[in-house]
Amino acid sequence: MKELKKIKIVIAGPFAAGKTQFINTVSEIKTVATERKTSAAVEKNVKDYTTVAMDFGKIKIDDENELYLFGTPGQSRFDFMWEILGEGALGIVVLVDSTDPKTFHEARRIINFFQSRFPVPIVVGANKQDLPNAWSADDVKFALDISDDEGIPVIPLSAKEKEDVKKTLLMLLEIIRMGIEGG
Repeated sequence: MKELKKIKIVIAGPFAAGKTQFINTVSEIKTVATERKTSAAVEKNVKDYTTVAMDFGKIKIDDENELYLFGTPGQSRFDFMWEILGEGALGIVVLVDSTDPKTFHEARRIINFFQSRFPVPIVVGANKQDLPNAWSADDVKFALDISDDEGIPVIPLSAKEKEDVKKTLLMLLEIIRMGIEGG
């Protein structure tokens, strides 16, 4: 029997962008989570639990390929994990809460971090498109100052919708494949 090729994908983004939900929605195993009760006062108003090390899930793509999804913590106090989890990644999804423009600067900082350390394809997921006050993917792209020559697509999605998550991962895989074949 042929061994599966393991493809490491990092799911990054600001606090409460939907990283854990993204992995939970598509993972074929129970997500390995390192969530703890939220301690910072500002964060407690947003959600009760937060990732402190990583989330892990996996999904079999076909008979030869399996995705390993590693979710990073969103708070900058845990950014040392970004370096650890980025090692060996073939691609990165940066999730952005489309309803919370005050997190866009942090999202850009995260994109810059991964671009500077890991020269792999990045896709931005403009999450929470199911909510009425969500910015469009085009507006998120503009707000994040993503230029066309960066080659970073911005995809509208809801991390709760399996088809949206799959579409995002398939787009990233296609960009990875084109880079491998072209490089």
